[in-house]
This record gives sequence, structure tokens and C-alpha cells, in this order.
Amino acid sequence: MRSNGTNEKAELKVSADVGSWLPRRSSHTAGWRPGDLVAAKRGTTVSVVIPARDEEATVGEIVRTIRRDLMAGVPLVDEVLVVDSRSQDATARVAAEAGATVVAQDSVLPMLPGMAGKGEALWKGLAATTGDIVVFVDGDLYDFTSDYVSGLLGPLLTDRSVAYVKGFYHRPLVGTSGTDAEGGGRVTELVARPLLNMYWPELAGFVQPLAGEYAGRREVLESIPFVVNYGVEVGHLIDILESRGLDALAQVDLGKRTHRHQSTQALGLMSGQIMQTLVGRLAHYGRLISAQPPATLLAQFRRGESGHGVEREMVLTDVSCHQRPPLAEVLADVRDIA
Repeated sequence: MRSNGTNEKAELKVSADVGSWLPRRSSHTAGWRPGDLVAAKRGTTVSVVIPARDEEATVGEIVRTIRRDLMAGVPLVDEVLVVDSRSQDATARVAAEAGATVVAQDSVLPMLPGMAGKGEALWKGLAATTGDIVVFVDGDLYDFTSDYVSGLLGPLLTDRSVAYVKGFYHRPLVGTSGTDAEGGGRVTELVARPLLNMYWPELAGFVQPLAGEYAGRREVLESIPFVVNYGVEVGHLIDILESRGLDALAQVDLGKRTHRHQSTQALGLMSGQIMQTLVGRLAHYGRLISAQPPATLLAQFRRGESGHGVEREMVLTDVSCHQRPPLAEVLADVRDIA
């Protein structure tokens, strides 16, 4: 990982730490061989959590690949859990047949009112697993390889000072007019990266701050809140930076990521959730004082039909930044009640 040498001074102005952090805390998955990592485990247990909502077409192969390469091939992974996030298709059955343990999102910690969203599935997956290190992998990947998991585990198994590892990759955008080799990650480039550079420039070195593939130590993951929607990943980075410092974070190049792309309206909703998360973190850490909190209703327009031709129908969606508290606090409360 290297920066553009012609802009080195500008990069260092972004953050005094980023210039030295990039080479120390960036690596490539090819440098982390599963056999070597097994030797580095020394009793550490590893869980892989796959949040999945209507992913029957892809989740089975992801599970089979992990089990074949990193459980049967080498004993690197101890547990594979799929969190069925209210799927309407055969996601749960396909995942179970592939060899995963499957839990319904709402069946975990059932004494709590259920919430909807990707972050909720991740938090429930953390609660339902036991590994000392937890790896999160999205369930919609078409070209998944076990290098994703072993790459994310590398820094955590070999360096105790690393608490959390993000993946990054080339993200092609496949459309009707062809393939744009770097066209994916639109929300990252248009929303998350500019805002992080403005308010948390220490995080400017992350290539994919919204990546769905990452791993962390259980004690770290249980100590931070989880935003229940798509703000969860950026919330993680900010909270761990604030609590443990930049050097506790690392990133690994996982190669290429191909997945199901969402519509522009869906990306707009995701962007609203991420912006609400960032504004909430600004307020929480005293970086922004506002006379009035931001509105939480996002107005979007979708095509509709009427007797007078094509019309636009307004759709309002609440993008409030609801979040689950640190899991450690919830589990302590449950034990006290029991």
C-alpha cells in the first residue's frame, strides 16, 4: 500500500499519523497463509458470522468454501454462523445444508424488542457466537474465496496490538453498458470518504471504510455499540479510533469483490443512514454543536402511473440512527436478571 508520492505533503497534512500508519497497518491477503496462521492461533478460537437476507443464490457457496478450506483443509476457523435476517427465500435452508449453524435474527436475545437492519444481524451474530475473534463476511458475494477470511485473521493472530481489521478490494460495477473496473463503492466515494476526511482525518487511509468484510477481537466488539442499519461499519471505525487509537486498526487487500449492486434509491437510503451515524458520532464526541438536530425523514421519489400518465410518488423513510448498546452491557444485565 503506498500513497501518491507527488502528494505526500498534502497527505501528511490530512493527518500526522496516516502517512506512517499506511505501510505499517496495510497488508495483502496473499501474505497470510492459512497454515502459518493455524500455528499462530495458540488456542485462540475463530467464529465467522455471515448476515444474510434473501441470499439463497450465494450464501451456500460461501459457507462451503469456508468449511472446505479453513475447517476441513486446515483447522483455522472453529465456527460458521449464518444470521437469517428475516429472509423471504430459502436462505436458511441453503446455509444449513452447506454446513453452517443458522439462527434467525429475532431468535437471539429474544427478550429484547426486535430491530431491523444489517447492523442488527451483525450484533445478533456476535451474541450467538463464542469465538475469541469474530470475522464478518457479507452473504451476497459471487466470487468469494477463503482468502477473505484468512487475510482478515492474519494481523489479529500475529499482533496483539491489532484490535480490528477491515478488508478492501477492487469493486467492479457491472451494468448494461459493460463493466467499470472501479465503479463500485459509490456511497463510499460520494458520502463516507468526504465526511470522514472532514471530521476524522485519522481514518483517511482506509480504502473501503464501508467494507462488509472485517474482523475484530470479541472483547473489542462487545465494548462498542452497533448501529442497527448500514451505519454500522463507519460507526465501528470511529468508536474504535476514539477508544483505542489509530494503531489498533488495520486493513487487508482482499483482491476483488463482486456482489449484487443496489438501486440508486437504495444507495440514497444507505447514504442517509451513514450520514445520520456520522452526525450522531460528531455530537457524541463533542465535535459538533448544533442548535437543532438533523431531520431523520428522507424523502425520495419513485415512478408511478396514473390516469394522466407517469407521475412521481414521494416515499418517506426514517433514517434515524438507532443502535444496540455494547453487547457486554446487555449480557451483564441478562446475567443479573437470571
